[in-house]
Amino acid sequence: MDNNTNDLNRNELFIGGRWVAPQSGATTDVVEAATEKVIGTAALASEPDIDAAVAAARSALSGPWRALTNTERADLLDAFAKALKSRGRETAQLVSRENGMPIALSNGVNGFGPAAMLSYYAGLIRDATPEDVRPSAFGGRTVVRREPVGVVAAITPWNYPQPLAAMKLAPALAAGCTVVLKPAPETALDAFAFAEAALEAGLPAGVVNVVPAGRETSAYLVEHPGVDKVAFTGSTAAGRAIGEVCGRLLRPVTLELGGKSAALVTEQADLDVFAKNLLEVSLVNNGQTCHASTRILAPRSRYDEVVEAVTETVRALTVGDPLDKNTHVGPLVSAAQRDRVLGYIESGRADGYRITTGGGTPASQALGWFVEPTVFADVDNSARIAQEEIFGPVLTVTPYDGEDEAVAIANDSEYGLGGTVWTTDEQHGLELAARIHSGTVGVNYYALDLDAPFGGVKSSGLGRELGPEGLTPYFATKSVYFGTR
Repeated sequence: MDNNTNDLNRNELFIGGRWVAPQSGATTDVVEAATEKVIGTAALASEPDIDAAVAAARSALSGPWRALTNTERADLLDAFAKALKSRGRETAQLVSRENGMPIALSNGVNGFGPAAMLSYYAGLIRDATPEDVRPSAFGGRTVVRREPVGVVAAITPWNYPQPLAAMKLAPALAAGCTVVLKPAPETALDAFAFAEAALEAGLPAGVVNVVPAGRETSAYLVEHPGVDKVAFTGSTAAGRAIGEVCGRLLRPVTLELGGKSAALVTEQADLDVFAKNLLEVSLVNNGQTCHASTRILAPRSRYDEVVEAVTETVRALTVGDPLDKNTHVGPLVSAAQRDRVLGYIESGRADGYRITTGGGTPASQALGWFVEPTVFADVDNSARIAQEEIFGPVLTVTPYDGEDEAVAIANDSEYGLGGTVWTTDEQHGLELAARIHSGTVGVNYYALDLDAPFGGVKSSGLGRELGPEGLTPYFATKSVYFGTR
């Protein structure tokens, strides 16, 4: 199959700068979330394919890629970004078909986000020096060098497949590393945009390798002796397993995992502002977002008002075809994910919590893995639906008495990835944000910033991505000591 056509059957892997048939011949069907129909097949890597991809990455690491200056590498990253951007709209549509993401969101995050990240890190390294000289406390001097950490295994999920891959690819390549990208089978088709763009941009063979694979083969990649660092985004359970392996191997690892973030609505909050931002903050990508503020904490003095605002806002959302620019909430990625979310809704119903809107599947959608946007009121924070990551369009509303209790409830979670504070007093919002034990917090707003670190604490992960801080993990520092004569 010619992988440079618009055909969605991708029966070859991208290894060492070439399209290569998988040695096992295995493929996986990719199914459209809104229609339940197969839209294409993707090659699946097995262990021999992983061996080949890692070998290609190691060869490129010690070859022409390592010899490039920062300026030359930055020029290639800009060319890579341009090639990705040129196919951005097509890629965004494909992702929406694969995982149900509304196209209005996908156009930005999947269509143009990866190019922006590559250009950002190209700018960071363009004029950077690979070393600095420091005077020694004992006389003489020390040269501190920043060298690429090596071959990176980048393992990415299905919910934001393009930007989450770019969050690993861009800093890794900027640092001079080479990458074996292992995308999720559910969104394997769009991952080949990185391969096509790498070829178009003229990246040396082996610098980027794309090998979709299942769970067992992914585990083989994590343990591979030719891998120097692992960068993973996905579930906390999978992240713990990867972290254990990397700990045993003393292998650097970055883990961006699950979340169960709180939206702390203060007594001073402007509920119109909160309601206006609710979709982007709490239900973005059909709730399939790790940092979403799905636990809404409301002061008891305004509780009924908050519940009404949340309910009316959620009830008014348009559920439907993710390729329609007017759709707010599309289908979930798979039948299994839909059933999982419906199971949580039944759990909340069985526990006696009040459903103010939603609670099932929309009657208007005969096909597709849709779940009605659902709001539970009067939820105790100890409830299963308040403690476990649902990863679907389900919100809970919990009352609190006083901000000390609100902060305690927000922090009463095994997770710590995101969160928001809603108040008309920004300084007070900053003070409350400082008390929330989380890697990121928004005040009357929430969106990732290219120039600022993103990541979690507790069960939400290890390390940071984005910003200058996102580049550091892809360097290994070396000190070269010089004494006095």
